[in-house]
Amino acid sequence: MADKSMIVTAALPYANGEIHLGHLVEYSQADFWTRFHKMKGRDCHYFCADDTHGTPIMVSARQQGITPEELIAGARERHLRDLNGFQVHFDNFSSTNSQTNKEMCSEIFLKMQENAHITTRSINQAYCEHDKMFLPDRFVRGECPKCGTEDQYGDSCDSCGATYAPTDLKSPACSICGNAPVEKASEHVFFKLNDFKEYLRSWLLENCTKEVSNKMLEWFEEDLREWDISRDAPYFGFEIPGFKDKYFYVWVDAPVGYMASAKEWCDANGRDFSKYWDDSEIYHFIGKDIVYFHTLFWPAMLKAANKTTPSGVFVHGMLTVNGVKMSKSKGTFINAKTYLEHLDPMYLRYYYACKFNSSMEDVDLNLEDFVSRVNSDLVGKITNLASRGAQMLNKRLGGELCAPDADGLKVIQMAMEKSEEIAALYASRDFSKALRLIREIGDEANRYFDEKAPWKLIKEDEEETRKILSSTLNLFRILAVYLKPILPEYAKKVEVMFSNLKVIELDDLEKLTDLESHVQAKVSDAKDHAGHSELFWKHSLSLIVSGKLNDYEHLATRIDPKTIDLILEASKKDLKAKEAKTKKKDEKKGNSLMSEITIDDFMKVDLRIAKIVDAGPVEGADKLIRLQLDIGEHGTRQVFAGIKAAYDPKDLIGRHTVMVANLKPRKMKFGMSEGMVLAAGAGGSDLFILSPDDGAKAGDRAK
Repeated sequence: MADKSMIVTAALPYANGEIHLGHLVEYSQADFWTRFHKMKGRDCHYFCADDTHGTPIMVSARQQGITPEELIAGARERHLRDLNGFQVHFDNFSSTNSQTNKEMCSEIFLKMQENAHITTRSINQAYCEHDKMFLPDRFVRGECPKCGTEDQYGDSCDSCGATYAPTDLKSPACSICGNAPVEKASEHVFFKLNDFKEYLRSWLLENCTKEVSNKMLEWFEEDLREWDISRDAPYFGFEIPGFKDKYFYVWVDAPVGYMASAKEWCDANGRDFSKYWDDSEIYHFIGKDIVYFHTLFWPAMLKAANKTTPSGVFVHGMLTVNGVKMSKSKGTFINAKTYLEHLDPMYLRYYYACKFNSSMEDVDLNLEDFVSRVNSDLVGKITNLASRGAQMLNKRLGGELCAPDADGLKVIQMAMEKSEEIAALYASRDFSKALRLIREIGDEANRYFDEKAPWKLIKEDEEETRKILSSTLNLFRILAVYLKPILPEYAKKVEVMFSNLKVIELDDLEKLTDLESHVQAKVSDAKDHAGHSELFWKHSLSLIVSGKLNDYEHLATRIDPKTIDLILEASKKDLKAKEAKTKKKDEKKGNSLMSEITIDDFMKVDLRIAKIVDAGPVEGADKLIRLQLDIGEHGTRQVFAGIKAAYDPKDLIGRHTVMVANLKPRKMKFGMSEGMVLAAGAGGSDLFILSPDDGAKAGDRAK
């Protein structure tokens, strides 16, 4: 029976952020694994998509004055730029906002509903009266109920690590407008996760590592709670079939995005998606922070909809830099774009491979060790073999290769004998152990080259030197095969260099008793064997015996430690620029923390009684009313006020209000606003701007 097809996915990057080196732990790891299986001849495909839905996308787009669709289109362009820049190859990169994903989400939900795994009930949530929306946990901020630290998210505290509900926060505030939220009831849709408790128990034990299954099975000591899969309007996402103003929670349509991305690829390549998904092994690469969703909710959803569940979920740890956790809030991260502006991506791919294994332990990017390993191993041990061997052969011996010498064949045989062991390590995702074996081959190859000293021998015996250089380049070619999943662009250059050579395919090495005789017997046959322009894993068991080497192309150079300093400095500038931009937005929204002012500051504010001589709606604005204010000898002023929820414009004409008369005019897309009216109240319909008609005249100073 032929091997099944393989579907490989990585967690979807969120469209509200940039790709950074922490993301690349996952995308490169899955890329190594997929490329390896393709080299082994498996029908293996790597799918991903942008995660595009949710309140943060909607709010961010609103703040930028663009549509959510425009925001996610820009994010997609940047994400693909950075992922392609790091040589991560997806067979299809989609979007969770695609029509295909919408249809598949509806199909799965309706099947879950048909099979009686859906229920509804009313729940209380944080609601912002000002912004007219229910607030996700991360959109409520306040004082931690455990340790008292201020400005914490509504689900957990960065200071003490406590978790809680948004309603537990002290002095809670909406992170959008700063107003205190209220509790409000809403009907929500729930998935009955406990219906699949026993199935999930067996699935975890069969399809996840012991480390993951033990952690997840801690939840099984009691019934699994029903999962809230709906969110209220306004929300950027897909509306749930049969439920008005209810949208799929992002963690419903995000994993379905794996399927939608695969289906798009199938549609474009003449494959039947239903058969392809059901007949494939399905593997997910994820970080340990989202294990719950991928090992409980996701397989249960698939089972509820009668779909094939994953064959494995591979969980990795987080990235640290010099032993410190990367954190957006603390700014200890390096964007992919920043790295790519200074260094070749192959260096980080190589270093990550040196650190990756199949466990959930964190991966540390020690920058000093990074420079050292790349310079000593990749450049000094491996690339140097090609550089010295190829350049000497081309310059002094016309680039012609021959069969290796006897001593060279022994080292080559040693390198070939490690093929299956290295392949097994790749398959089990123990990339660091695979790299250790590859470096050992590099050590032996360099020892052979140095002992033979071809730079001396060439003065006495050119043909013997040719054999030594041929042995060295054979060894380098084997190393290139082993490194290709990690260094694909590097391997492409090697393939070009060796594309005109004659090779022979070797038998099972364990059956060989005399490798040298075997090679000599097959040299004559090599005339009919063209060189392999593309290296596959089987070519680790093939041998160059003749042909002309193409010109050597530069492969890698040492990293200058000063380059790391430049990257760090550039990252600091990126962070400062982002903080400045955020601060400006917050000040614009009035979200910055209250600060004290002196009486002198207050005396600068010119408050005047103003008569409202005209008032009307503002086209294109949900909350604004346009006011024409008469302030006596100072003339009339136009002001835009966010009071539409509290007042009908026609009821305001002829009344008095208090305005700030010396506020700098502000140009808005609706026109120029030439002041500000003062209001009292909590916001929304609870606003009061009118002054009592007690004989005050327009233009009088407010008392």
